[in-house]
Amino acid sequence: MPRNAVPPGSDMPMQSTVRALKKPRLDDEVRFLRTWIEKPLHVGAVMPSGRLLARTMAQYVDANSSGAVVELGPGTGAITAALIERGVDQKRLVLVEYNPGFCALLRDRYPQAKVVQGDAFTLRDSLRNVLGAPASAVVSGLPLVTKPMQTRLKLIRDAFQALAPGAPFVQFTYSVAPPIPKSLPGVSTEASERIWMNLPPARVWVYRKR
Repeated sequence: MPRNAVPPGSDMPMQSTVRALKKPRLDDEVRFLRTWIEKPLHVGAVMPSGRLLARTMAQYVDANSSGAVVELGPGTGAITAALIERGVDQKRLVLVEYNPGFCALLRDRYPQAKVVQGDAFTLRDSLRNVLGAPASAVVSGLPLVTKPMQTRLKLIRDAFQALAPGAPFVQFTYSVAPPIPKSLPGVSTEASERIWMNLPPARVWVYRKR
């Protein structure tokens, strides 16, 4: 047998595949860390969202709806990938990202999605002339706990204006307290169990306007 040949039954091809799958994740972690060091208040985490956290967020989105799914602060696309894995058509995705480097990465990875380079905290301006109909979900990876409460409340008000009645605003947080108060008038709130396997542990909060 040639010296570099792969023996029958060898797991070397599988190992090569695993290494190939791990590399984008490692690259994304480096990108996140570099961006966090440069602008820590513009990035919600030091690392991309873990797979379990991303899947938990995606489960609150109706994959069969025809409305747009707006993702705020997608970064390198960890939650975006979970939405697509859940069955959300890539063409339904509207990705609002502030960082131009992440925007270029998202356009390359998700060419059928609409990537909007803009500030999610001025959401009405960022979504102007983007949505043709009310969205079926807004999914946020924004660093809300670093923002004043008035900024958070403005964001969710703007999100509800973009959403269809009863559609979810989905937000994760590492904080023990909810990122937006649970007692907003006319708004129902639910939360996932704490996701201890995420680093750091996180919880998903879901808000719906009644």
